[in-house]
Amino acid sequence: MSFKLGTVDGKAVLIKDDHYFDVASLSNGAISSDSVEALKFQTKLSELYETLSENNATGNLSEVELGNPVPKSPNCYAVGLNYRKHAEESGMDIPEVPMIFTKHTSCFVGPKANIEMRSDYVDWEVELVAVIGKEGKNIPKENALEHVAGLCVGQDISDRPAQFATTPAMFNLGKSFDTYGPMGPALVSLDLLENCESLDIECKLNGETVQKSNTSDLIFNISSIISYLSEIVSLNVGDTIWTGTPSGVGIASGKFLKDGDILTSSIEGLGSMENKCVRISDHSRANIVPEFMKGFLKD
Repeated sequence: MSFKLGTVDGKAVLIKDDHYFDVASLSNGAISSDSVEALKFQTKLSELYETLSENNATGNLSEVELGNPVPKSPNCYAVGLNYRKHAEESGMDIPEVPMIFTKHTSCFVGPKANIEMRSDYVDWEVELVAVIGKEGKNIPKENALEHVAGLCVGQDISDRPAQFATTPAMFNLGKSFDTYGPMGPALVSLDLLENCESLDIECKLNGETVQKSNTSDLIFNISSIISYLSEIVSLNVGDTIWTGTPSGVGIASGKFLKDGDILTSSIEGLGSMENKCVRISDHSRANIVPEFMKGFLKD
């Protein structure tokens, strides 16, 4: 099944070349304009995608701003320390099983949205994001990719003082501030990718490369993560799985995002996001540097 799914003004659209096609209109109302609901009809989406050259486009991508591909995702699961070099730069042991935490989906925004920062210690983490397209429980590794609707780019923005405000660290809230989950630019089905398990991944800060790797270096690949997660929770259509970030995060060098910075996140075959960083306020612990961080900070 082939398709590229995005959203424009919150409505599901199919994307081809420089054009977008409203899914509800294209299907004569048979498929919902809600992208998560639309993913329950992947066969029909694929059939529609194959006919796009025969239909008039709803509009040009240059004239709109794409939103998050799954803005109403039911759940968001993320994996920490899932690239070996990232675990090493963090000074932590290589995990024996996926280190799962959650992001609240209320932080999800689109591929061009501003990142609204509330401390001086906000960090970047480019990630490959898998979106579930078929619900499941106790999914074997060999069948796991059958449950993936597609992949997209994600930025797991992290407020480090909030993340490390407690011992042990509280990953979910520090990574769930409003706007801390840019995703996009579109959800790309697996069969449109030459090898979904080996994709170049890169993050640039103001044009300078700060992260560069390949998803083949994941400690736990997509199939392993899905299989492990599904032993514990039932996976639902629209759930997102953030698979981890490569080495090169800011905390490792004592460098953090500043007002006006431009963060560019790219993955081979999936496209790029560009997000501007805007310093809007302080949260209650914005100026309290946790002990964990002090060894990383420059004088």
